[in-house]
Amino acid sequence: MEQRPPPLLPPRLSPSEELPPMRYGPPKQSAWSTLKKLFGPLLIVGILLLKWGAKLKFLILPVLKFFPAILKTGGTMILSIGAYALLYPWWFALGLVLLIFVHECGHLVAARRIGLKVGAPVFIPFMGAFIALKDAPKNAWIEAQVGIGGPIFGALASVVCHVIYLITGHNLFLLLAHFGYLMNLFNLAPVGFLDGGRIATALSPWLWVVGTVIIGVLMVVSFNPILLLVLVMSLPRLVSLFRKRTDEEKRFYEVTPAQRVFMAILYFGLAAALALGMTMTPMPAVR
Repeated sequence: MEQRPPPLLPPRLSPSEELPPMRYGPPKQSAWSTLKKLFGPLLIVGILLLKWGAKLKFLILPVLKFFPAILKTGGTMILSIGAYALLYPWWFALGLVLLIFVHECGHLVAARRIGLKVGAPVFIPFMGAFIALKDAPKNAWIEAQVGIGGPIFGALASVVCHVIYLITGHNLFLLLAHFGYLMNLFNLAPVGFLDGGRIATALSPWLWVVGTVIIGVLMVVSFNPILLLVLVMSLPRLVSLFRKRTDEEKRFYEVTPAQRVFMAILYFGLAAALALGMTMTPMPAVR
C-alpha cells in the first residue's frame, strides 16, 4: 500500500517575526477631518446664498411666502393618503384624496369669485377636508353659493372618473366614481355645517330639521361615529331655529324669490344627478 508524504506546513514564525494584526475598513480619520467632511458642503452653500441671495430674492421670497400654505395643504394630503392606505390599497387612497381636493377647490373658487378671502384646504384623515373662510358671508345667498361650489366640482370629478371607466373598463375608476357620487350626495344633506346645511340657508333653514331626521335614521340603520359627530356639531344651528332672531339675523336670511328658486333647482337637480350616478356605478370590491 502506497504511503503519501505528510502535507507541507508553512514555517512557523518566531514571536519577533510575526506579522501585525490586519485592520479592515478605511483608516481612522481625525475628528477635525470628519467635521470638515460633514459641514464643508453646507458652508459652501451658505456662502453662495449670501453672495447671490440679494440678486435672487425675487425668486426666493415668493416661495417662502407660499411655503406655509403648500406645507399645510400638501402635508395634510400626504398624511391623509397614508392614513387611508392603512385600510385600502394605496391607489384608491390617492384617488380618494384627489376627489376630496377637487371638492374643496370648488368651495375655494366659489368663495374667491364672490370676493371672500379663504385659506388653503386642510385635510383631516377620515373626516375629509375644509377651507377656512377669513371673511364671513354677508348673507344666506353668498353662503349658499360657497356651499354648493364643492359638490358641483366634486360631481364633475366623479363624472370624469365614470367616463374614464367606460373607456378603459378599469374598476379603479368605477370605484372612485361611485365614492365621488356618494361623498358629494352625503355633503348635500341639509345639516348644520355640511354643504347642504349652508345651501339650506338660502332655501329654508327649517330644512335643517329634515337633515337631522335623515342623519338620525342613518345612525339607527347603521351606527357610525362620523354621523354622530355630524349630528352633535349641527345642534347649535338646529337650536337657533327655536329662538327669536335679531334684526341682523333676519337681514342675513333675506333672499329674493328668484335667488331661492335658482338655488332650489341647482340643489335638488344636483342631488338627483348624484343619486342617479350612484345607481349607474355598482360598487366593485376594493382589492
